[in-house]
Amino acid sequence: MTPQATRPLDQVQRWMLSVITHPNGIVSGIESDEAQEQVPVTTEDIEQVITRSQQCTSIERLQIYGNAYYARLIECLQDEFPASRHALGDETFDAFALAYLQDCPSRSYTLSKLGTEFPRFLRETRPLDIPPESTWPEFLVDLATLERTYSEVFDAPGPERLTLLRSEDLLAIPSERWPDARLIPVECLRLLELRFPVHEYATAVRHGEHPTVPAPCSTWLVVSREDFIVRRRPVTRTAFQLLASLTNRRTIGDAIEDCVECGHADVDELTSNLRSWFETWAQAGFFRTVEW
Repeated sequence: MTPQATRPLDQVQRWMLSVITHPNGIVSGIESDEAQEQVPVTTEDIEQVITRSQQCTSIERLQIYGNAYYARLIECLQDEFPASRHALGDETFDAFALAYLQDCPSRSYTLSKLGTEFPRFLRETRPLDIPPESTWPEFLVDLATLERTYSEVFDAPGPERLTLLRSEDLLAIPSERWPDARLIPVECLRLLELRFPVHEYATAVRHGEHPTVPAPCSTWLVVSREDFIVRRRPVTRTAFQLLASLTNRRTIGDAIEDCVECGHADVDELTSNLRSWFETWAQAGFFRTVEW
């Protein structure tokens, strides 16, 4: 085996990274193909790469770094999902977070992507012993989905330095051109259809309160950003469906038809509120411009 002194430093660094970040632990990391490509060493002769200390074996020394690595990632998830942590409790949340990191190891240079799959992980790992009628898992998935959306909106290209659509721009469109007009949304706009009013729960946690789990209630949210602050706005089902069509680049005329044809929209609500909705959405900065 090549002595440690003759190995390039960057090669040893890549080996150590593979070892301490392996989701199944240090031993599995040493035996992994990725680590073996860098330094073909076994656990029996690991001291040729990492020497032991007076108190710790070579494996134990590596485990210190591995534990610290995962502890830091768990702290990042705690920061991103504070309401989910409150709902689960610290110990249970940390257990879920560690299981998630083992299932979805961090592969990006940025920690902003670390929690991307956390809502999916919660949805797909629902414990089998929970009664089917229990709504607790669905509440947790909705809550994590909301918090992840907040992160995505915060990191997305925002409207702060853009010239946005104004109410006057809408009024300038000739009436006969309205059906063919197309609204272009800002990149950070997100729409969420949820089973619980988790935005109220998350806000209460942020204010230092200790809310109880709310009863199921169909909830439609628009999440965007203003002056680098993430905002969420509850809307009605009809308004949500209209916005969903508009953000899919449908023309205004087609979006209205989509709402009417879906069978769930309140047509009276749609016709009586259409103008005020457009004005409100323009003032809120939901759209960059209008094409007509």
